[in-house]
Amino acid sequence: METIADRYDRLAGAFAAKIDAVPADRWDEPSPCEGWTARDIVRHVSETPGMFLGFVGQELGELPDDPAEGFASARKRVLDALHDPTVANAEYEGFMGRMTFAEGIDRFINFDLTVHAWDLAKAVGLDDRIDPADLDRLEEASKGFGDAMRGPGAFGPELEAPADADRQTRVLAFLGRAA
Repeated sequence: METIADRYDRLAGAFAAKIDAVPADRWDEPSPCEGWTARDIVRHVSETPGMFLGFVGQELGELPDDPAEGFASARKRVLDALHDPTVANAEYEGFMGRMTFAEGIDRFINFDLTVHAWDLAKAVGLDDRIDPADLDRLEEASKGFGDAMRGPGAFGPELEAPADADRQTRVLAFLGRAA
């Protein structure tokens, strides 16, 4: 059975592979996230775990400016925290209720890694397919977010998917993304 740390490492590894595949001249390409470039997506995915670390009295630390190095640094910090039972099991009160650091990483950061890997791929022309098991998790998790997922800085309004759309396109349309 895949643990939260394993899932994070797998999704972060896939995200890192996409970062490594971005052509040097494509970092400033616009992304499906309004107002964000490919570089902005990576910065967001690298910095967001710092909020969850802060909830449990930890720090992300300073990240390098280079997208690949910044993400690698954040990834290592999160994995170290997930492998430390004291940090992984530390609880905090969040907008979705009480949860542990590990649960927050699974619920939010792993979700972000999956969706923003698609955003990055779309921005720079990489393979944007999402694994069916990860689509299952996106679909299930998005149901639990309620109205919060449509708030400022989150997902846009649900889009209408074409009648003949595949499952990935339908899930992404629900998340406010046009395939």
